[in-house]
Amino acid sequence: MAVAGTKVEKARRRLPRGEREKLIINEAVRFFAEVGFEGQTRVLAQRLGVTQPLLYRYFPDKDALIARVHQEVFLNSWDSKWEAILEDRARPLVDRLVAFYLNYVGMAFSYERVRIAMYAGLKDPRIAALHVEFITRHLLVPVARALRVEVGLDPDAVESADIALASGLHGAIAFVGVRRWIYGVVNAGDVEAQVVNIITAFVVGAPATVQRMNAL
Repeated sequence: MAVAGTKVEKARRRLPRGEREKLIINEAVRFFAEVGFEGQTRVLAQRLGVTQPLLYRYFPDKDALIARVHQEVFLNSWDSKWEAILEDRARPLVDRLVAFYLNYVGMAFSYERVRIAMYAGLKDPRIAALHVEFITRHLLVPVARALRVEVGLDPDAVESADIALASGLHGAIAFVGVRRWIYGVVNAGDVEAQVVNIITAFVVGAPATVQRMNAL
């Protein structure tokens, strides 16, 4: 028998639609992070203590549920104020990048988010494309613009090579979370120190690389 106050007990009670949907999403995030997107909605319903048909009253199919999980984990957690940090040209570039990424990793480096990101990319190219488009527009392009300004180039003339360079920084930082939650490297060191070191090394070399690319 379910213990009063648990998520199963809450799911079985009559709840307002919004509250029940939030309960389903929260458990779906945990479920898919643990088992991947091949996990069955029947098992998810059992974990919630509800019927599978009830799940489909909120989400027409499994793909819709996965898309909603992706939105909850990534899009709804994004703070638009972070982009203002990247665009603040009154601050040195290294300071902007450190301030941004320390906020970002605080959001993105949880067990659920790192694993959901991996599974989302493997499950459905449509979800992966949406994620890449969002990160490109809200993060990679602002970083590329900032690098171009750093060396006196037009920030509105960002090219694919500039975005690829910014992607290298983002990938290096993202791998800190991957080591912990995908590869299980528990004693990987202080996350904030690693992020600062990666950014510092990037800022030392990246402006010269931008100049070289634009001189070709």
